[in-house]
Parts: sequence; C-alpha cells; structure tokens
Amino acid sequence: MTFVLAAPALPLHKAGPYVAAAYIVFVAVILIYVAIMAVRLGRTQRDLARLQREVETARDHRDSSSEEMETLA
Repeated sequence: MTFVLAAPALPLHKAGPYVAAAYIVFVAVILIYVAIMAVRLGRTQRDLARLQREVETARDHRDSSSEEMETLA
C-alpha cells in the first residue's frame, strides 16, 4: 500500500493523451449502448404494433362470426 502512495504521478503533459483516450472510449461505449437500446426499442414497437393488429383482426373476426350466428338463429 505504501508503494502505491509513494509512486509518482504522471506529469500533466504526459497524462493528457491517456485522459483524452479514456474519455473517447467512455463516450464510444455510451454511444454504442444508446444505439443498441434504440434498435431494441424499434423492434419492440414493431412487435407491439403487430400484436395490436392481430388482436384487432381476431376481435373483428369474432364479432362478424357472432353476428352471423345471431342472423342464423
């Protein structure tokens, strides 16, 4: 533990590129995460719209079948 505390820090003119690289990597990871979430959101919205259409189609089909049964009875 005392060795870590005794280690000299990098001078600012040498540490700058490392700090910039760390920020670039951080921003890149955030952008990749946002892109993945956008793709997943789009897929979920498409699936939800498809399911809503299927429910409406089934409901319309059921309603027309019940109307035909009432007409026949």
